Amino acid sequence: MKPYYSYKDFLTNQFGARIQKLAIDAGFTCPNRDGNVGLNGCSYCDNRAFKPSYCTNLKPVKQQLEEGIIFHKNRYRRADAYLAYFQAFSNSYASLDELIQIYQPAIEHAEIKGIVIGTRPDCLEEKKLDYFAELAQKMFVSIEIGIESIHDETLRRINRGHNFQCAVDCLKKMKERNLHAGAHFIFGLPGEIPEMWIEDVKTINNLNLSSIKFHQLQIIKGTAMECEYEENPTHFFPFTMESYIEFIIDFVERLNPCFAIERFAGEVPLRYLAVNNWGTIRYDVVLQRIIKEFIKRDTWQGKYM
Repeated sequence: MKPYYSYKDFLTNQFGARIQKLAIDAGFTCPNRDGNVGLNGCSYCDNRAFKPSYCTNLKPVKQQLEEGIIFHKNRYRRADAYLAYFQAFSNSYASLDELIQIYQPAIEHAEIKGIVIGTRPDCLEEKKLDYFAELAQKMFVSIEIGIESIHDETLRRINRGHNFQCAVDCLKKMKERNLHAGAHFIFGLPGEIPEMWIEDVKTINNLNLSSIKFHQLQIIKGTAMECEYEENPTHFFPFTMESYIEFIIDFVERLNPCFAIERFAGEVPLRYLAVNNWGTIRYDVVLQRIIKEFIKRDTWQGKYM
């Protein structure tokens, strides 16, 4: 048995089969990019750094799905079915009528068993949540919101355009509709240190979550975060891979064991990185090292909760 509750195991239990997510870029933007709540987006963000090659808004959603299935059938030959992962930017940031049209090719596709909507907590009005709840009666629906930090000062600093309470309220509304709720957090944002995150887990454990993702901060070339790092590198906690593995296990030992963990760390192509503390090691290698350290320490998710 794994020393943590993996998202892969969650999906296997949910579907009785191996499920693979297909990333989709449907051409959305974000309210902190278009002037609605801000400009220039989150200070750390460059979506090109984490999109697969087939994923581009220059192609219709149906074409991205077809090419994604071919890509993953070659890479993950054991996949039995797929989830359409609307990933790039805020994938509920449009009118409900527009969203229904955008999602429809995925909903109608024979090999797609569900959709995953990556978005922000301030882009999920009641009527959209009602739509997702209705759709969830027919297929698997997961809403992933970027929270990134529970500290409002940090959220202001990185130009998120919403506070932590906005995320709390959004997750409560999803819980009321029995929607699968995921969240994303970043460790290493400026002004934060590991001792803060170990305390943060107490708050995170009380969130209405089904799944969770963690990334170490990666400084991407050309972002506002790169400029901030160059000006004030001492404001950032310098994770090495070894120190991150130690930290993330300390954190997960205190994490609610009911949360399915989708990722422990992020991976960005080297050409996008302004700062590289981890060399060329891929995420699957990092994951195996994390699992080995769990076993070495004879510990597991929620041990000290």
